[in-house]
Amino acid sequence: MWATVLAAVLGLAGCSGDGGHHVKQEVVRAADTLGPGEGSVALLTLSGYAEDGSNDPRVDWITPFQKKTRCRVDLKYAADPQEMLQLMSKPNLHYDGVAAPPEIAGQLVADHQVVPVNPDLIDGYKDLEPVLRAQLTKAGKPYGVPFTWGANLLMYDQRVVRPAPDSWGALFDPAEAGKYSGRLVVRDSPLTLGNVALYLKAHDPKLRIKDPYALTARQLAAAASVIKKQHPYVSTYWRNPSDAIAPFADGRAALAQAWPYQVDVLSRSGRSVAGVTPREGVTGWMDAWMIGARGDHPNCMYQWLNWVSSPEVQQQVAEWYGVAPANPEACGHDRLRPQFCTAYHVGDRAYLNKIIFSRTPAKDCGKGGEGCTDYADWTRAWQTARR
Repeated sequence: MWATVLAAVLGLAGCSGDGGHHVKQEVVRAADTLGPGEGSVALLTLSGYAEDGSNDPRVDWITPFQKKTRCRVDLKYAADPQEMLQLMSKPNLHYDGVAAPPEIAGQLVADHQVVPVNPDLIDGYKDLEPVLRAQLTKAGKPYGVPFTWGANLLMYDQRVVRPAPDSWGALFDPAEAGKYSGRLVVRDSPLTLGNVALYLKAHDPKLRIKDPYALTARQLAAAASVIKKQHPYVSTYWRNPSDAIAPFADGRAALAQAWPYQVDVLSRSGRSVAGVTPREGVTGWMDAWMIGARGDHPNCMYQWLNWVSSPEVQQQVAEWYGVAPANPEACGHDRLRPQFCTAYHVGDRAYLNKIIFSRTPAKDCGKGGEGCTDYADWTRAWQTARR
């Protein structure tokens, strides 16, 4: 396995000494074999997905990687998925890898900013959940290595919301949501429209929604209309997962679109919250490591993919960021506490099979058919509905 990486150079590659402006770039294709590390690896990620002990000395999976592989990790933290997409799209930047969320993963593939992954070069790839491995493929080729995942649950304060809700209508039906005006908590993401579309699929059959992440303009407008009507009742739109905890901790919130993370943290702190899977079903998300098309260090990148797929690193990421690990072996040998694994449904393939995983909305409705709305449309619809 330790042979030479097969890379193709498109055009005449050049790196000038004028401040890093590259006239033409090397484009790395999927590796056939793995060779010696190049000494460093340039990674782009959101905060929390690559820790070196600076935030907490007990949380560090970068330093051991550097010692083991002699590949220095050069990190760039993006503020949000949109900045991540912009950075990956700049021709003068050569990121070897990116921890991509579903908001941009599909766009990176469509724009050829990432290359296929060779699973044979990743020792723990087959241990990763099959449902997750199938999420980022094109023409039968995998483009991402699953890293973390989670589901969007309906969380509620058991002392306030009675009877217990069993439908997304508690959040999205204006008549129901109005009962808890000023006490609703919703994720601040255009992909929340997919959650609304799942609700509308069951309650408004005239819209003919088949896939909550492949919406026509009419279907998207219907989902945005729900958000607009809900808006006066919402107290908190959260981006950072921890921002959804405080309103429940001090009793200001009653209902939320949440992740298992918030349910777990609040429950363990003695708050009377519960998370339910509504009868309409649940959407979910998966973040994956992808290989940059202009990366200069493919061997170190594959060593990084091996590292972050291991049960030991997956355990650390899960505990630190409050997410489900893509490798269920993170729950083996007493790595993660049993309560965590149960709360996050780690290794529960029956549960995983029921989740509708979010993806980057695209004009292509499937099977090459145009007529759907893309992520830019979703972003505009979300921003307008929230005004």
